[in-house]
Amino acid sequence: MKLAGKVALITGASRGIGRGIAEVFAEEGADVAVNYVQNAEKAEETVALVRERGRRAIAAKADVASGAEVEAMVDRVWNELGPIDVLVNNAGIETIVPFLELTEEQWHRLTDVNLKGEFLCAQVVARKMVAAGRKGAIVNIGSIQAAKVLPGRTHYAPTKLGIEALTRNVSAELAEYGIRVNCVHPGYFDTDMTAWILKRPDLLPGILAQISLGRAGVPREIGTVAAFFASDEASYITGQSIFVDGGWVGK
Repeated sequence: MKLAGKVALITGASRGIGRGIAEVFAEEGADVAVNYVQNAEKAEETVALVRERGRRAIAAKADVASGAEVEAMVDRVWNELGPIDVLVNNAGIETIVPFLELTEEQWHRLTDVNLKGEFLCAQVVARKMVAAGRKGAIVNIGSIQAAKVLPGRTHYAPTKLGIEALTRNVSAELAEYGIRVNCVHPGYFDTDMTAWILKRPDLLPGILAQISLGRAGVPREIGTVAAFFASDEASYITGQSIFVDGGWVGK
């Protein structure tokens, strides 16, 4: 198992891609802290999936856009599960708003969660790792929209491209402490966040036609890549971003 004996904090893990990552991490031997901000019931479902695989798990509520809540969450995970070895920055929100209608409030909230949230979680966890003299790995989750233009995402896409730059810069500063930082950009994945696309026969065929593999991904397919980046198998990889998109970007 790639992650045997490790403790992982996965933000936004109550559903979708975050849940898929949690499942794979548990199968690879990691104990998992499941972060959520609203739906405690869904978070407990992910906790149960991890425990079914023989690993320890807790649900940890926190808004990643709040430094105080992130501090409290990381302290709790550290105390209850043990020192954190892996952080997966997965929490994020997406709204679709035409550029001319986009409000300042919408811009700030999405940027606070998607970009500032990854910065805060990475900094708080890294400070704990460094203070404890522990090596570790941070896996940031971005989006194909770091490279693809989709209408109505003028506020969303910059956060995801920003995550790529954040990854590179943080990796350079944390390398001396033995902390690696990498980024995974998902393409079109079958989650509740994208379920609306399945209800749009006018959109779905056109999207799938742009994907070389001709299908949506499933959350576990991000989990396996994240597990690789988090494991010792990726010991010489840091500051990198990879698109897990079925060939969408390259087509």
